Amino acid sequence: MRTLEIIAEQRKQTGKKETRKLRDEGNVPCVMYGGKETLHFYSHENNFKELVYTPNVYVVTINMNGKKYKGVLKDIQFHPVTDSISHIDFMEVSDEKPVTVVVPVNLTGESVGLKAGGKLRLKRRRLTVRGYMDKLPDKLDIDITDLDIGQTLKVHELNYEGIEILDPPRAMVVAIISSRLALKGMEISEVVEEAAEGEAEGEEVKERAETAEAKEAEEEAENN
Repeated sequence: MRTLEIIAEQRKQTGKKETRKLRDEGNVPCVMYGGKETLHFYSHENNFKELVYTPNVYVVTINMNGKKYKGVLKDIQFHPVTDSISHIDFMEVSDEKPVTVVVPVNLTGESVGLKAGGKLRLKRRRLTVRGYMDKLPDKLDIDITDLDIGQTLKVHELNYEGIEILDPPRAMVVAIISSRLALKGMEISEVVEEAAEGEAEGEEVKERAETAEAKEAEEEAENN
């Protein structure tokens, strides 16, 4: 997993007045929990841009007064008007304990369904995973080469060495849908997603998809 070091200063006071002063000076108050002690510190907002304004996930090394602490971003707050960073929470991590992080999905390959004119539907751009630090990936590569129109990939069909995906097993990650149905506003992805969530199964999905196509053909015939 990618790493990023941030030079920080320990907070000597944590009251509202001190917090407001830090923000007025362009600094971001932070807290790191999960270790032997809760750490309160701050750093200038510019030092967090690479961490916050990116799809990448980082293990962050907080360099505070010569001591280094490793953590992952857990929560971030923005000012409601200026949209500047107002507060960041970190969870301290170590190589000896598994950690839970959110990792972006990266689709690879050219789907046979897309080549046939289908439309891509990426339902989950990030997945929550758990594992030891040395096993956590920068991203989750998913090969969609063999994915045809009407087919999906669900969480339980994904497997990565050394990590566990914590999202619901039947949750849909990606699907290839019929472009014709998408244009009609009756996307087959909705049908497939219901099946993935247990609302529709087997022949019911097929029947509803066929009904949608039949309705489309009927409407085209009427227009002609």
